[in-house]
Amino acid sequence: MSPEEIVAITAKHTYGTWRFQKNWTPLQIVDAEGCYFTDASGKKYLDLSSQLMCVSLGHKNQAVIKAIEEQAKKLPYAAPGFATEVRADLSKLLLEVLPKGLEKFYFSTSGTEANEAAIKIARMYTGKYKIISRYNSYHGSTAASIAATGDPRRWAVEPAGKIDGVIFAPECNCYRCPLNHSYPDCEIACVEYIEHMIKNESNVAAVLVEPVVGTNGILIPPKEYFPRLRKICDDNNVLLIVDEVMSGWGRTGKWFAVDHWNVQPDILTTAKGITSAYVPLGLTATTMKIADYFNDHYFAHGHTYEAHPLTLAPAIAAINELRNKKLIERAVELGDYLNKKLLTLKSKHPSIGDIRGIGLFYAVELVKNQRTKQPFNTKEDKVSGKPLLVDKISTELMKRGVYLQSWVSHFIIAPPLIITKDEIDFAVEKLDECLSLADEELKK
Repeated sequence: MSPEEIVAITAKHTYGTWRFQKNWTPLQIVDAEGCYFTDASGKKYLDLSSQLMCVSLGHKNQAVIKAIEEQAKKLPYAAPGFATEVRADLSKLLLEVLPKGLEKFYFSTSGTEANEAAIKIARMYTGKYKIISRYNSYHGSTAASIAATGDPRRWAVEPAGKIDGVIFAPECNCYRCPLNHSYPDCEIACVEYIEHMIKNESNVAAVLVEPVVGTNGILIPPKEYFPRLRKICDDNNVLLIVDEVMSGWGRTGKWFAVDHWNVQPDILTTAKGITSAYVPLGLTATTMKIADYFNDHYFAHGHTYEAHPLTLAPAIAAINELRNKKLIERAVELGDYLNKKLLTLKSKHPSIGDIRGIGLFYAVELVKNQRTKQPFNTKEDKVSGKPLLVDKISTELMKRGVYLQSWVSHFIIAPPLIITKDEIDFAVEKLDECLSLADEELKK
């Protein structure tokens, strides 16, 4: 088939997700290697967002590919009721890298499924049903996960995909505080409000949070936030679930973002970088205290592809690559370099309201006014299909050979952890050029 036929069939017969279907013309990708992917015309693009913030090792990592090949030859599938060597090997490895105390694992095939399992486990274990999530969060697209999501993707799904029992707390956003406070004078009011919610609600089973919020703006909490949240949960007999689907596996300069605050969650969910996205794998990890409950109580969850051998083998390889190539330490070093480059951009462009990040996980937020922090677009614009300025800039970046994810009013910079300083320089230079579009909007 010609490239035109491939694109036409894709657009006509498959759904483009989180979008209106009209005028969807997806770019055909034919190859990818390292930090780059190639379209059907032969043009290469620097992958500054690791596709969907997931190809952490870069494209065509040979160790991960070899692990998939060898597992396919050895044992391509086994029903989840059987033990396999690869399942045991990955379990042993996870005990070494996960936050201490997480010792029982449920393997699925995506981050949304990992969160579905976490919510069900929390409800079964506690006998309570309410889940506190936060506004400006994203936890997945299936029923419970989208119900626990705070961004406009939930609005578009309601009421079809909504479950009962999810309530929302204010997010932790020191740039745009939902409570109109300023850190540190706020005394972390956003987390204190969660305790107020727990005490004024009945039947709260768990608090579900992204330690560093991903799609919704790379929101990093102050150092006091997570220790206080841990204590609030303990004092009120509520579980703490951390969603590390996007922030895990070295992305923030630690194995997991929650490690920055030395806090041990009751349940951790993750996916994406666990296999560098070469094969779909989700993980729900719990404490043994939670696990022991199910010795005498029915564990009412499972699916056909649970603990699929072909998903587990590449996870082992990916974890070893992170270790052997010291990519987590590298994320700290290159994150500092990226931060300096982006701050220089901010000094040049009045359209940049904020630069924030940790490790190789950054947001560039655009505003009409740096003082009032008024954004160019809103969440309502996103779900209504109104053209967004950040999407226009992303399109211009693609013309210059840089792929960068955008969301409402900011960009998400999350390159493969193997990116070089030269590649960062190239990407920031092209972003610098394209931000003139935003600066011009300020004059209108």
